Amino acid sequence: MGSKNKLKRFKENEAFSNVVQPTREEVLDGFKYKGNWASFFGNKNPIVLELGCGKGEYTVGLAQRNPNRNYIGVDIKGARFWRGAKTALEQKLENVAFLRTQIELVDLLFGENEIDEIWITFPDPQIKYKRTKHRLTNPVFLDKYKHILKPKGVVNLKTDSEFMHGYTLGLLQGLKHEILYSNHDVYKNEGSPEEVLGIQTFYENQYLEEGKPITYIQFRIN
Repeated sequence: MGSKNKLKRFKENEAFSNVVQPTREEVLDGFKYKGNWASFFGNKNPIVLELGCGKGEYTVGLAQRNPNRNYIGVDIKGARFWRGAKTALEQKLENVAFLRTQIELVDLLFGENEIDEIWITFPDPQIKYKRTKHRLTNPVFLDKYKHILKPKGVVNLKTDSEFMHGYTLGLLQGLKHEILYSNHDVYKNEGSPEEVLGIQTFYENQYLEEGKPITYIQFRIN
């Protein structure tokens, strides 16, 4: 994407009613929607996050299926989720928002027990050992998710990375978290929820064309 196109998208994001772009200072000094996202949506419906939402296809796809739930796509790359934000506005989806921020700050952006569910879709597996701290299912991130999730809240991980799938499964078992469902090839082995099979992102389609299996885990953090 050219820099001119990126600037155009950044400008449009600023005008979109469904995009929130706090500065780091605003987040650290007490973010106005933390514990108060119901005021943003104008209702008290359950809130679901997609972390690392990319183009926002999953956030929008889930919101279309579940009008009585609110969805927030979180990503630092605003030029990417511009597409999802624009689609949501065009389709008049009032249960969709996009939040431009670093995922490491997630516990400063949402209140304790404010979130019902989290989706992590096709994250960078950060395979190199030095990158472990950036892996979105590492113990530090799991603690942050536990803080913002309701007691029975669940986390969904959908990925093309067998490494990420295996790492997460091993970690969950080692820490004695509750694995609700696991499938190492969702299109080959039956049983995955419709939300896993029925929404395919741009990158997922590429992975499928390459013959990569798509994996899925749903779990609860104890």
